[in-house]
Amino acid sequence: MKKVRLVIIILALGLFCLPPGALGDWSAAKRLTWTSGNSLSPALTTDSAGNIHVVWSDDTPGNPEVYYKKSTDAGATWGTAKRLTWNSGASGGQVIAADSSNAIHVVWLDNTPGNFEVYYKRSTDAGLTWSAAQRLTWTPALDQYSAIAIDSSDTVHVAWEDDTATNEYEIFYKKSTDGGASWSPNKRLTWTISSGSYEPAMAPDSGNGVYIAWEDAYAGNWEIYCRDSTDGGTTWSATKRVTLTSGSSYSPAIALDSSDAVHIAWYDDTPGNYEVHFARSTDAGATWSATQRLTWNSGISAEPQTAVDSSNVIHVVWYDDTSGDNEVYHKRSTDGGATWSSATRLTWNSGTSQYQTIAIDAGGAVHVVWQDSTPFNWEIYYKKGT
Repeated sequence: MKKVRLVIIILALGLFCLPPGALGDWSAAKRLTWTSGNSLSPALTTDSAGNIHVVWSDDTPGNPEVYYKKSTDAGATWGTAKRLTWNSGASGGQVIAADSSNAIHVVWLDNTPGNFEVYYKRSTDAGLTWSAAQRLTWTPALDQYSAIAIDSSDTVHVAWEDDTATNEYEIFYKKSTDGGASWSPNKRLTWTISSGSYEPAMAPDSGNGVYIAWEDAYAGNWEIYCRDSTDGGTTWSATKRVTLTSGSSYSPAIALDSSDAVHIAWYDDTPGNYEVHFARSTDAGATWSATQRLTWNSGISAEPQTAVDSSNVIHVVWYDDTSGDNEVYHKRSTDGGATWSSATRLTWNSGTSQYQTIAIDAGGAVHVVWQDSTPFNWEIYYKKGT
């Protein structure tokens, strides 16, 4: 049976209200969008020049389109929003990454052809101008949930879900070695058939390698799996299982540190409700540390995202509804995931804060964006941690 994702949009009115002393080393929340429609599913990246780049989808034009904006001063101020897509169908599921030359690469999904296909465009001038959209897939079935990573050779790696082969979703992959000008043929990375494979997440290593993690129920319940390529995506390792639980493990997030240790976070209902968990591998995924549980809450903790800074500090953000609606939280580890800080709550809103994502700049500052329903409709917000 295919896994169905439901996004319940709850519109609410309220004001951002932070208790005294709650910020710690985090800036106040900054609102990035003001639209009559809904701004959803933000993604961000930083480049070596210190710019912060954000993409999201917005349905103000009548159907969802992809938009972009950037900050050139570490998040203090932001430029105007730039619309990246003009289509008769819906564009969404956008992801973004920067290469070593500070070219910005964006991948998204669009159903203008009659079903969702994967599209791509890039900017070589820090987001001022953009290439024409390139269509990366031509399949008779539905493509969804894309991921992107760029390795040290500036190979652009893209993965997504597709149900063409078996009527269940499998993970497919392609790459570009010339900055997005041309692309390899599609490569299928999973064969789970009866259950499907979902939600790919990708991260590069320090060389020409790339890792991919995903969830599937091949073993009987939903678990997290990964594969890696050490030759820029030409060949791939055998599938490695990360989790072994009595419950269900969902939505892996993956990052590598400077020693190429692999860090994966996910959420799992084994404790009786959904909590965020973490594991680490120091041998390319051959073995994994004991699972670390990162949250203990009466509500649902879900959809973690992770990043590692230049000092190998691991950062994880997620949302939790213990307070009555979804709010965004953060914690970090300075010892490779052995121990973790207490959770820092990043949002205090009357609406719903969720679908956060994280990036770290060259100076170690942590940047987080999320979608929030507090101002009547969904808008994109940002804050910075130092």
